[in-house]
Amino acid sequence: MSIDAPLRQARFSAQARLRALQAEIMDLILERGLEAGDPLPTESELAAELGIGRNTLRESLKVLQALGVVEIRHGFGMFVAPSNFDALTDGLTFRGRLSLRHQGKEAIQLVDVRQALESGLIGDAMELMSEDHLTAIDATVQRMEGAAERGEGFADIDEEFHRQLFEPLSNELLSNLMSVFWKVYRKIHSEVGGDPVDLIETAAIHRDILSAVQSGDKAMAAERLKRHFDGIRRELAKLTA
Repeated sequence: MSIDAPLRQARFSAQARLRALQAEIMDLILERGLEAGDPLPTESELAAELGIGRNTLRESLKVLQALGVVEIRHGFGMFVAPSNFDALTDGLTFRGRLSLRHQGKEAIQLVDVRQALESGLIGDAMELMSEDHLTAIDATVQRMEGAAERGEGFADIDEEFHRQLFEPLSNELLSNLMSVFWKVYRKIHSEVGGDPVDLIETAAIHRDILSAVQSGDKAMAAERLKRHFDGIRRELAKLTA
């Protein structure tokens, strides 16, 4: 055993204890029925209840704050954090960008997940779409086509189109996850670079998706949604060539 082995083992052991403590704090929040925005016990109360020192407690609370579990308001106390997916976005973006140095495996997996999410749920969303909602999506595609004709990028309009497609499901978690994947996807896309985006072709792909949705053809809508990811897949595939 190397001389550094006991030090590494001690570090791992300390990390395991901190993770266990973080789990205890989350369990405490759940057991007390606390909701987002509710105050937590004071540091002194938590330290006493958990049987730990305040420095150890603070270290765990900082991690929970970074994870979006706890919100620390200096001068006011600690609270259960509201829904916040920033930590997930930052973590996935980092992993995706890091993987670009090594054939982009995780970046491709992130694209796979977003693709599966959208193509897998479009049929359920279509069943709930009203004519007014389809009209609203059509207006978004028209804005996209207008921007393409002027040679202007339309990333924000593109994001709005995808949000509208799944809005009928009224699934807040899905909306948040899609927002996370969209932010990650855009960051990875800009990092990869590659050939310039064909704006006219991209707008046409969205028009084709909408046409399939309007016709009620779920299989075609799912298949055309998959085409939306062909560009980023081609760029990522170059990393493995």
